[in-house]
Parts: sequence; structure tokens; C-alpha cells
Amino acid sequence: MSNDTPPTAPPTVSAPPRVAVRGLVKEFTAHRSTIRAIDDVDLDIEAGEFVCIIGASGCGKSTLLNIVGGLESATSGSIEIDGEPVVGPGPDRGMVFQAYSLFPWKTVADNIGFGLELAGVGRAHRRERVAELLGIMELTPFADHLPKQLSGGMRQRVAIARALAPEPDVLLLDEPFGALDAITTRSMQEFVRTVWLRTGVTILMVTHDVPEAIYLSQRIYVMSPRPGRVTTTIDVPFGATRGPSVKRDARFLDLVDEIEELLQTRPSEVTR
Repeated sequence: MSNDTPPTAPPTVSAPPRVAVRGLVKEFTAHRSTIRAIDDVDLDIEAGEFVCIIGASGCGKSTLLNIVGGLESATSGSIEIDGEPVVGPGPDRGMVFQAYSLFPWKTVADNIGFGLELAGVGRAHRRERVAELLGIMELTPFADHLPKQLSGGMRQRVAIARALAPEPDVLLLDEPFGALDAITTRSMQEFVRTVWLRTGVTILMVTHDVPEAIYLSQRIYVMSPRPGRVTTTIDVPFGATRGPSVKRDARFLDLVDEIEELLQTRPSEVTR
């Protein structure tokens, strides 16, 4: 006797977000009082996404990034990378700060390869990886230069290359262009987009620059003043490949106005 009932398809199991932040709270104690810097923050960042967190100075966005990077601990809540809890720094996350933090006595190549050397990576593989990154960062002619011989933008390229050397799943950028002049900043914005498209790394970036956040990212989390809360999540309506001309698009200009207004609005007044 035949059974005409179609077989049941196995349930689809979706992969967890590459970065999952749940109910994150961070408090500091100062002068016998408790200050809440971050309050009940949730984030979801999928593999390969470029996401920005934007907010005014002091809203806790850099603290949030440091917690994701494992450099600080949360008061409560959780952070997972690919389903694994964050308990400290790890090779699955690379961090780049506003200050270059390069070793002034090491060459460009040695700065890039420092983390690999520390991790015990063999010399041949280390040399191969450094050469690959020098090419991606357009720094090959400067491999033997010291940081003091480079421009600010080139130093930041070295810092990004060093963070990418261990092939992290997530690249964390903390206002990486804040110390650069306007022309170099625009050049570095283009460069970071190119690196992201070439490597496919997941990027979480903190910035206070509204046009920068819109131009670089696929999604923006807007944070309120202290205590920092995510008040709004905005999906950027442009494809992954975009050029400077998008900054003249009416939707781009409307988003700039919308986000700048959100940054000046109290959390209780946000309706979106």
C-alpha cells in the first residue's frame, strides 16, 4: 500500500549572526556614584556586513566596541561571535583605533606581521601573508620603511593591515579616520570600502560623522546620549558597490537630515 504523503522537509536551521549583542549594560563607578554608560543595547551583524554605530561624543559607542573586542567587560548582557561568547580578546576580532599604535622601531612589514609572530606563525607563512596584505594595502614599496616615514593615511593602512593579518572574522574600527585631514579621510573611506569588498570581512565601525556612516555602511545603529541606547536602526538604501556620486543622491541627503535630527532627539521622542 503506497503512502502518498509527501516527505517532510527537514527544518531549516539559520546560522546565528556573526555578532550578536543582547541586553548589554555597562556601568562605571566614580566618586561613590554609579554612572550607566550603555543601557540595554541589542545588535545583530551578519557575516560580511558593514555596519556603523553612530552617536554623539560620550554616548558609549567606543565603550561598546571595546566590549565587543574583549578589551572591557560588560556589567550585564552578552556578546557572541558566531555563537560563541566573548570572554576576552581573540584572533577572531581585529581592532583599529583612531591612534595608529604602531611600533615606531619596526618596519611596515614587521608591524603588519607582529601579531602573526606573537601567535607562533611560521616565518614562511608569515612572510607570505604580510606580502599579500602589503599588496592589498598598496604598501609594497614601503615594506622596509618606518612609521615616521609615512603619511597619516599610510600609517592607518598599516594599522588596518596588522588587524587583518590573523584573518579575523570581524574588523572593529573605532573612528579610524578621526585624526586625518579631510582629503586623506575621503581617500581612506574609499580604501576601506575596497578592502571590505576584496576580503569579505565583517566590519563594525564607530563614527560620529553622519555622511561617513551612510556612505560606508549597509546598516546604521543610532545611539542616544548617555546612557547610550540604540534608538533607531536604519538600512542604507544603496548597494554594496557605490561611488562618491551617491553623496548627491536625494535619498542620501534625506538620510543625513534624518540621522542628524535623531542625534538631537531625546530617546523618548523617537517614533521610528
